[in-house]
Amino acid sequence: MSDITLPEAAASGEPSSLTPAADAPPQWTAVFSLSFGVFGLVTAEFLPVSLLTPMAAELGVSNGAVGQAITATAAVAAIAGPLLVLFSGRLDRRDIVWTLMALLVASSVVAAYATDITTLLAARALLGFALGGFWAMMAALALRLVPSALVPRAISIIIMGVSLATVFAAPLGAFLGELWGWRATFLAASALGALALAIQLVALPRLPSAASPGLASFRAALSRRSVLIGLGTVILVISGHFAGFTFVRPFLEEIPRLEIATISLALLAFGIGGFAGNVAGGAVAARSPALAVAGCSFLVALATLALILFGALGPVAFAATVLWGFAFGAFPVSVSIWNARAAPDLAESAGALLSASFQVAIASGAVLGGLLIDGTGPRGVMVYATLAVLAGASAMLVLGRAVERRRATQDALG
Repeated sequence: MSDITLPEAAASGEPSSLTPAADAPPQWTAVFSLSFGVFGLVTAEFLPVSLLTPMAAELGVSNGAVGQAITATAAVAAIAGPLLVLFSGRLDRRDIVWTLMALLVASSVVAAYATDITTLLAARALLGFALGGFWAMMAALALRLVPSALVPRAISIIIMGVSLATVFAAPLGAFLGELWGWRATFLAASALGALALAIQLVALPRLPSAASPGLASFRAALSRRSVLIGLGTVILVISGHFAGFTFVRPFLEEIPRLEIATISLALLAFGIGGFAGNVAGGAVAARSPALAVAGCSFLVALATLALILFGALGPVAFAATVLWGFAFGAFPVSVSIWNARAAPDLAESAGALLSASFQVAIASGAVLGGLLIDGTGPRGVMVYATLAVLAGASAMLVLGRAVERRRATQDALG
């Protein structure tokens, strides 16, 4: 059998009741409550980006030191997913989600009252655990809340919360920070998390675990070619994307020499494009996750290549940035659907591995981008972004499509 099909759950080491009965009605209210929760998580994650300068001034540290608040979140999130899966045992998954949302609230409150950088980093570490744990469980939750045929739509709805946060978090944080101050803005984030928790307390059904995932489930997930293809694609594409996008503002300032107002508009359009890409990516991935992942990755590479070749032209640079946003908006939902189909019986372990891969790629891409921009300038960063994303897109197009074709052949043969 193909390694993307569903083996017997008894051999997986994970719950045997991950998916609902085929005739069970979808629980869309619960799905939307998870989307609202991830909106709160990602909004809190992005807040330091728009509040960095006043935070640094009041805490008496450099901008770079406060910037480590983002690094701390990503670093903890990278290990939180696997740890949560390993030690969650037979706990009801609903209780775990509630706990993760409570950590979001606590993190934002602690950050709001932080008087030194150490307390701030501790608060951000709490957020990292909540974020990593949620991503690790996302696919498994979707598999249990809707019938298998509707899982792509459910994942798309959940990740829509990320797209909305990408659009609104930074400008809303900047606006509220100017109006109320950065501490009150973090308290507002805690209120958003509390509202998400209240909705989930009502909307989420009990999600008992039938078994306790262990190291064997991680080994089983890593033994599947389809899972490895997805993880490899994530590391390449996300590393390339964040190497380039972390420094897209310096590129737009130095190469096409856009005004700050135009750059802000381009970044807003990037976020809005990402929302549209999320919807389009989910629709394509429902039919072929491999084509969706490869297609949006190729579009990201096309956008960065346009910036390299024609980025000195302001309208081209603006349009390429918008295309980049649309293309990247489709990537998380597409690769999450690929991962869910690659290991539906190992959803928690495969989800934890995917979450860790995302965070490692984000951190490594940002670090490598920083080295490249210092050594080769803005165009050098975009060259790496283009090559890395192209490599990931090619791997999924060749290897991923081969897995899908083999599966389709086996399904046709019965």
